[in-house]
Amino acid sequence: MDNNESMPSDRQGELVLFPVKEKEVDGIQMGVLNDGTPYLTMRGLSRLCGVSHKAIDLLTTEWLDVKQKPRGQKVDAILVKKGLRLTKLFWNLEKNGTDIRAYPASVCMAILEYYAFDAEQVDNETAKANYRALAESTLKRFIYLSVGIDPENPHRGAWQAFQDRLQLNSQVPFGFFSVFSEMADLSLKMINTGFNFGPTSVPDISVGIFWGKHWVANELNQKYGDRAKHAHTYPDWFPQHKAGPIDAWIYPDDALGEFRRWMQQSYLPTKFPAYIESKARDGSIPQINSITLLSQVKKPEPPKLN
Repeated sequence: MDNNESMPSDRQGELVLFPVKEKEVDGIQMGVLNDGTPYLTMRGLSRLCGVSHKAIDLLTTEWLDVKQKPRGQKVDAILVKKGLRLTKLFWNLEKNGTDIRAYPASVCMAILEYYAFDAEQVDNETAKANYRALAESTLKRFIYLSVGIDPENPHRGAWQAFQDRLQLNSQVPFGFFSVFSEMADLSLKMINTGFNFGPTSVPDISVGIFWGKHWVANELNQKYGDRAKHAHTYPDWFPQHKAGPIDAWIYPDDALGEFRRWMQQSYLPTKFPAYIESKARDGSIPQINSITLLSQVKKPEPPKLN
């Protein structure tokens, strides 16, 4: 979904997603993906809503067609109120040779709301009871707690997350730089302005994706030399840690000036505000004025020379 939220339509293809933690609670199957997104399976979502698997299947499988029909229009209207205009409602993933559907929390809450208050000819008592028990933020909290992750990180806040990742990933090979390390100054400014740097908000992934596209599109390897892969490790209290070290691109030092110019002139003004707004919408970070934050993290223009 190119409204820049952590949703199925757009991120699949940008980042290979897979479950890192799973659990079943009262028949509700749930988990967390390697990028920190909490989800319910189709079975879990149907149990939450008090309907059959077939009902969820029919509602969500051919979403582009279904959202043109009365029931789909109602679900789509709920999603649009959340700022979500989706072409797909779930990820198709594989876990231990088994195919699963992963519905992110925002989609789950929209479908639950539909079955609680708008669906006709169904027993909506289960959906109503669950909807009243779960606000959107508490659904995410419920999933995190159920799979053993503390959503508040009371002893491991944004500063701890940044420090732990920096210590684990400080040894980049000589002659190369990593996007994460080069973003240290920006990350510190973001934390100072209230950004919740942690398992569900990893801004270097967003920067790395767009910088990688810029690198390939402009054939910068011909100018600076080839980039390389280097293992990036997440702290053991991050859900991403279960996947082990992740291969991430590192870039020749000669391209560092190009990267910094691209950050200031391209990523920060055109991509960064949408990233911040998407993270605020899905509850990963508190509401932050992206324009104000941009003015605080963007470097000032260089002084004019006489």
